[in-house]
Amino acid sequence: MTTSGTGSIAPSERVTDYTTRFRTFLDTEVAPLEEDLARRGVGTAWQPHLDEAGRMHRDVWEARREVQRRSAAAGLYNPHIRADLGGGGFSRVEMQHVEEFVYRNAGLGLGLAALAWTEGANPAIEHVSDAARERYLDPLMAGEVTAAFANTEPAVGTDVLAMSTHARRDGSDWIINGHKAWITNAHFADFVQIVAVTEPGAGTRSLSMFLVDADAPGFVRGRDIPTMLADGLTGELELTDVRVPAENVVGEIGDGFALAMSWINWRRLCRGGMCAGWGSWLLDRAISRARSRTSGGRPIADLQAVQHLLADMDADVYAARSASLVAQAELDELGPFGIPLHRDAPRLISLVKVINDEAFYRVTDNAVQVHGAAGLLLGSPEEKLFRVARNLKIPAGTVEIQRNAVARGLLRETAASR
Repeated sequence: MTTSGTGSIAPSERVTDYTTRFRTFLDTEVAPLEEDLARRGVGTAWQPHLDEAGRMHRDVWEARREVQRRSAAAGLYNPHIRADLGGGGFSRVEMQHVEEFVYRNAGLGLGLAALAWTEGANPAIEHVSDAARERYLDPLMAGEVTAAFANTEPAVGTDVLAMSTHARRDGSDWIINGHKAWITNAHFADFVQIVAVTEPGAGTRSLSMFLVDADAPGFVRGRDIPTMLADGLTGELELTDVRVPAENVVGEIGDGFALAMSWINWRRLCRGGMCAGWGSWLLDRAISRARSRTSGGRPIADLQAVQHLLADMDADVYAARSASLVAQAELDELGPFGIPLHRDAPRLISLVKVINDEAFYRVTDNAVQVHGAAGLLLGSPEEKLFRVARNLKIPAGTVEIQRNAVARGLLRETAASR
């Protein structure tokens, strides 16, 4: 099946090869680690115990890290990174198929760590200098270290140009001061992609991105920020006169806004596979529950009300998945992370995020309803993913901001056609 004017949206041969190897990896490498984690009694990958500071239990974190290292060694960790940098060079359509498979088959287990997430390599860090590649990117792709992306501040979210974190030149070095918040992996990252103001008042050219070692003098991990995900991974970072060498600038000075958007847009586009995979998993579980749960001596699957819940789940998963594949095929033609980004790309990227955020929220809500009281059980997959779904509507740009971007694209196209 193809889209008009774009490439195929069917899985490629290398996707089939990847998913076959990933299935084996889950069975042979991940399953024993999950069994060992269960014996330790420190929680699970999706429901970890937290330490006294509210952070993910160290044993759970280390289990995730081991999965990452093994996945990198097996050539499964970085399919989304350019081939010339050592990644798989997969297109966004290919990555949607990969992400869908991973989320459907790993569920909420340790297997999710086998595909680089926010603590791994990303489109922005592909722009590092040669010196920084050897020190940061190569170890990151090998699963030897983890990173964090620090853009948001306590009082600054969507309006990134209002951030106060700043960097000033000192010879060939840069000195960074600022306070970042709502940062995933703040507690554990070995280094951080920091976005800071380098030229106030220069609009989208006012920001730059730097790689900062977490053990650098003046770099302090702040408090944990407990969120509804309850995973102990979100926190604050404080930087006081942190010295960064020139080779740690990502891209060029002034590229920070574009680089930050490439990271954010990557996370937006990952919604397609994530929500399709988890949505299909929840639908499978809901069907099984409807067939096994009885009421009045008959399976609740015989009740029209339950059938409608299942049908609505299927419709949402199918529609969002289809729309995402078509949009990502178009983006593969335009360049999903180009700097500068193609003028038609923001609308498509925002469509992928808003469609999936809204559809997946409905899917999880209906999944809880099918399971009844069991769906309300704290720590159940349905309850956990309902919280995840609610969370997704805010990070990487709220659903309201996505609608704004879609509308801007539509109005620009309409104006151009007149």
